[in-house]
Amino acid sequence: MRAQLLTSVLLALGAHGIRILQSNDDGWAEQYIRVLHDKLNNAGHDVILSAPAENKSGTGSLDVGPSPRTSACEYDSCPAGSAATGNNATNLRLSWVNSFPVTSARFGVETFGPQLWDGQAPELVVSGPNVGSNLYLEVQFSGTVGIAVYATHDVGIPAIAFSGASDGRLAFDAPVETRSIVYAQLATQFTNAVIDSGVPYLPEDVFLNVNFPKVTEECTDPTKFKWVLSRINPGTFSEPDVKTCGITRLPTESSVVGADGCLISVSVGDSKDKTTAPAEKQAVILEKLRGLLSCME
Repeated sequence: MRAQLLTSVLLALGAHGIRILQSNDDGWAEQYIRVLHDKLNNAGHDVILSAPAENKSGTGSLDVGPSPRTSACEYDSCPAGSAATGNNATNLRLSWVNSFPVTSARFGVETFGPQLWDGQAPELVVSGPNVGSNLYLEVQFSGTVGIAVYATHDVGIPAIAFSGASDGRLAFDAPVETRSIVYAQLATQFTNAVIDSGVPYLPEDVFLNVNFPKVTEECTDPTKFKWVLSRINPGTFSEPDVKTCGITRLPTESSVVGADGCLISVSVGDSKDKTTAPAEKQAVILEKLRGLLSCME
């Protein structure tokens, strides 16, 4: 009866609950990822979290087998002397891996997910929100982006990398701050929009790099934010981008996030080299998300 009721509610809302694997590079006990975990589950999705045991920012696409812990996990979220991987004692959907971000995502795809999804793989990978932006050159070294690239390029699962300019680390059990809530609301809205656009969610070898601006007094209401299609690298000598807003050169994500107003950059990334995907793949995303995307004013 409960499952039937949930299905009815999702259909009424136009949403489609799917299997989502969450990961990040800031650690499994970081507040941003935990608040988003709750929001995605509350939106009707079947979400499993598999992330590093501690902060592993800036480790890109490194993937090394995990080893046992000698010290406690970040924020004392697991005891010293723990095994190489582990779960929350009361919630098996929250897992940690004592290694790099990509390794933690791989364990989610190969081990934790199938254990709880009757052998099935995730339908979407959501990485982040990262504590701090991932723009231009930072993309090459970002573990948050590395997870999305692993998912899309290595195992063929669509992926979104979220990052927020409001930084400063927060523990999972600390009072929930406004920025955590705002980023979780926005990431859930965007994730639902991608899902509602239909399968395949993304073109082959494409990830989405989404950067939120700082949460300020003017930018706390999710309805006040605008989503702008952007590019990762400047592209001075590259081929033209998809034509939108009357131009054939998309603004860089840095210029979008740095502009006045509550603007969010949405870049179509190439999973082969972590730069901007070509115009034909940008066009697919533009069409899928046309109802969400706006022009820079």
